[in-house]
Amino acid sequence: MVKIASTLHDRLAHLVNAMGYEFIGGELDGGVLRLYIDSDKGITLDDCSRVSYQISAMLDVEDPIQGHYTLEVSSPGLDRPLFEVAHYQKQMGNRIKLRVCAKVHNRRKFVGILLRVDGNDIHLLVDEEEVVLPFSTIEKANVVADIR
Repeated sequence: MVKIASTLHDRLAHLVNAMGYEFIGGELDGGVLRLYIDSDKGITLDDCSRVSYQISAMLDVEDPIQGHYTLEVSSPGLDRPLFEVAHYQKQMGNRIKLRVCAKVHNRRKFVGILLRVDGNDIHLLVDEEEVVLPFSTIEKANVVADIR
């Protein structure tokens, strides 16, 4: 999984926001460009189709991605991905899982309760111990859905 380039992110966010949705973020995973959108009313299949149509047109004209890929537009779902520091701030007290670029405390994967965000440091409670991870080292992160 690769985060999309900041220039492409900005273009996509501008287009999605202009359509009345919130652009959560995107990733290029193998041959799939996966984009996440949200709104206060939730996201329907029609919303995803509408956004996909507009984004496809923009991508066809600008051609910012080399090679063949498939576009997917979806809601963030219960296991909401976390792309920006602001996304973490909205998830205080929730369980999240994340993977970092290089080992921290001899591991790359963490699952824990999000305690707080200090600037660009993410504080997790992992196995009864507080772990501090710089945001810049996080490769991928998601909320762990609490289904009861």
